[in-house]
Amino acid sequence: MNCGTSAQGDFELFWIKSSYSSNGNEGDCVEVAAVPGTVLVRDSKDIHRPHLAHAPHAWAAFVAHAAHAA
Repeated sequence: MNCGTSAQGDFELFWIKSSYSSNGNEGDCVEVAAVPGTVLVRDSKDIHRPHLAHAPHAWAAFVAHAAHAA
């Protein structure tokens, strides 16, 4: 797991990226950060672009589906 930080309003975001993304696929991944009531997702290739915001239950459902489909 790779981590980094950035600021978002009153929060310092702790971005997490899978360690699998650095195995020859540098940047081909998403990064995830959590703030109260929201999960943020951004493109690791361009971290300055806007991120997507998801409700925690929606993100959990997506991750469960992706894990099941893999």
